[in-house]
Amino acid sequence: MRPYLSIELAGARLWLLADKAIYYPAEHALLIADAHFGKAAAYRRLGQPVPHGTTDDNLQRLDAILSAYECQHLIFLGDFLHAPESHAPSTLSALQAWRERHAALNITLIRGNHDKRAGDPPPQLKIRVLPEPLLLGPFALQHEPDPHATHHVLAGHVHPAYRLFGKGRQRLRLPCFHMTAHVSLLPAFGAFTGGMNIEKGDSSRVFVVGDGAIWEAL
Repeated sequence: MRPYLSIELAGARLWLLADKAIYYPAEHALLIADAHFGKAAAYRRLGQPVPHGTTDDNLQRLDAILSAYECQHLIFLGDFLHAPESHAPSTLSALQAWRERHAALNITLIRGNHDKRAGDPPPQLKIRVLPEPLLLGPFALQHEPDPHATHHVLAGHVHPAYRLFGKGRQRLRLPCFHMTAHVSLLPAFGAFTGGMNIEKGDSSRVFVVGDGAIWEAL
């Protein structure tokens, strides 16, 4: 299977990436929701035994996407940092080193609920921070999946996941894109995040991601 699927939404062409992001070729823009950088660090500061290296892993995935697609604008649809504790020196150092590798890239953060608690990214990361929505083509880019009066909403926040075949513990549950008539959801980009189960309706489309591939759930 291919690492992306090209779809038409609201009259525009979008590429849904298997690595849980959207590439908008007409705008040379990469859209990412719910990175939650520094989440593991925040949990460790609270005494929870969680994995190390999640920020580095997420940044390596982001590097791979930026090298594969012609991106001029990177847009985070909220929840860039997870919590105030995410301002740990190790997390900020990794983000700064990553930013220096992509110094010419235009980066925008649409402030989400975790950003309001964690605080904006440090100024040296050179990230423009805006309230929702950001209008881009026919889309209203938001964190919260609330309908917009004139534009199709692309949002995060929910961390959508879809249950596939099987029963009980054998059921497979994977991140997904959930497209409806007026509001569409991106999966959480961050690896150390949970998910909310969504159901496929008669008028909605679900695109499941896993193992480096993406496919539509029929």
